[in-house]
Amino acid sequence: MDFDLVIRNGTVATASDVFKADVGVRGGKVAALGENLAAGREEIDAANLLVLPGGVDGHVHFDQPTGDESEMADDFLSGTRSAAFGGTTTVLPFACQAKGQSLRAAVEDYHRRAEGKPVIDYAFHLIVTDPTEQVLGQELPALIRDGYTSFKIYMTYDALKLNDRQILEVLDIARTEGAMVMMHAENADCIAWLTDKLERAGQTAPFFHGVSRPRVAEREATHRAISLAELVDVPILIVHVSGADAVEQIRWAQGRGLRIYAETCPQYLFLTADDLGGDGFEGAKCICSPPPRDAANQRVIWDGLTGGTFQVFSSDHAPFRYDGPKGKKVAGEKAPFRCVPNGIPGVETRLPLLFSEGVMKGRMELTKFVELTATNPARMYGLHPRKGTIAVGADADIALWDPSRTVTITNDLLHHNVDYTPYEGIEVTGWPVATLSRGEMVCRDGALLASPGRGAFLPCGLPAPARPKGAPAPVLPF
Repeated sequence: MDFDLVIRNGTVATASDVFKADVGVRGGKVAALGENLAAGREEIDAANLLVLPGGVDGHVHFDQPTGDESEMADDFLSGTRSAAFGGTTTVLPFACQAKGQSLRAAVEDYHRRAEGKPVIDYAFHLIVTDPTEQVLGQELPALIRDGYTSFKIYMTYDALKLNDRQILEVLDIARTEGAMVMMHAENADCIAWLTDKLERAGQTAPFFHGVSRPRVAEREATHRAISLAELVDVPILIVHVSGADAVEQIRWAQGRGLRIYAETCPQYLFLTADDLGGDGFEGAKCICSPPPRDAANQRVIWDGLTGGTFQVFSSDHAPFRYDGPKGKKVAGEKAPFRCVPNGIPGVETRLPLLFSEGVMKGRMELTKFVELTATNPARMYGLHPRKGTIAVGADADIALWDPSRTVTITNDLLHHNVDYTPYEGIEVTGWPVATLSRGEMVCRDGALLASPGRGAFLPCGLPAPARPKGAPAPVLPF
């Protein structure tokens, strides 16, 4: 057999197994796994390295319109470059519909923003903010059939939120068409009421962002999202879960047999509310929603990752520069927290952080790491088995990891276009030293080798996890 590439002597890991094998690549796909494979036109010696599926980050924001004067720092070039250096080979950012805008127009605009830039493969989620009759009856079903098979809806933010009736209508379309729904679960009215009270009391520093979005606001919205999904009989994925109260609701639903899935992010393992209270305006660097909680809630999130409550670990990369007129200080250096852009960077640090503190500290098996960061996101969004695993016929998206390499995270080390990282100074053990996308070396030993625009857009299939509980069993191919 002739191979374009053979990766030899490495330890391969998937979501189910860890084994020694050579990996043969042909035509951008994994063609063989075995011992002593025939020679390839190119060879990589992966001795003492882990050969892992490239990460699938199912929750990133690149060049997404914000609706105000702020701008995201990362476009599809800098964002995918940063992802690749962090061991991620597929990203799913959001095509966001503005109220009054056609959903199809939002998708077309997002394709224009991506054109000629990505260095790794990508797909789009939709964000539905204006579910008109046209959107519900024509645009959304047509887009799902065109390969945009997942979308996000918000229960907070005035420019994005839907009311309960609108949520039910959108969930009904998802059930009919087989799409996966991602839910941002926070109670908008609770947050608005608390924010007004805090502002009247003069408590507007970044620290009070967390006070305005307490766990009970997330808990109530999580329970309501679950209840609406149960009424419609449609699975949902509750994103960026921050702490014990929401976890309790999700476990309750899962214990009742409901198809409720959950995602969490590094900020809920490595940051706390104290990080919002830095000197002066520094806490703005860690403003995100839901906000980081405390050490006790971090332990609950770890338990949920290792115990099966969470199916997906994403970055929720939402990059705004700290300095400059269009980032965190868009409303001034003493702006009230209400006016600070929400979000933190993390697409490049997602995998090293979880690998170091999860795998290397003995909290989780390597197979669980692969499951949470690659295989399950690919399944949830209709990209598996093409993405998210190392198997014959899958795309040769592979990250080579040095499990013994120790790195101190600094912003100078990273490849995003943000002027800070909230994880500055954290020491991690285990680091991706090379990343391949469809068998092509994207980056290696700190050097970017791929050209802008080589990344391909991926239409997604209907995700199996989105199948309603009451749906008929699939017809087996035998």
